[in-house]
Amino acid sequence: MQAIKDKLHEMGEMHKAKAEAKAEAKAEEKAEKDLAKARMDIAHEVRKAKEAEAEMDMHVAKAGNMAKREVDKHASETHNRNANHS
Repeated sequence: MQAIKDKLHEMGEMHKAKAEAKAEAKAEEKAEKDLAKARMDIAHEVRKAKEAEAEMDMHVAKAGNMAKREVDKHASETHNRNANHS
């Protein structure tokens, strides 16, 4: 009778250990998926930041060109006025 009780207890312990191992594996898999998702999210944000930086550089260059044209325009007007007054 004791052998049967011991066997049942042993089977229960094995079932418990198996369930714990399965739960641990599932938790580890979830952690890996969460980490992979975080890496993807970070890569996405970095890509968006690089795109925004490139767009900002384009606008800065455009503003620089506009400023240069305006300076050239005023320099030309000033030169023409000075030439007419001489």
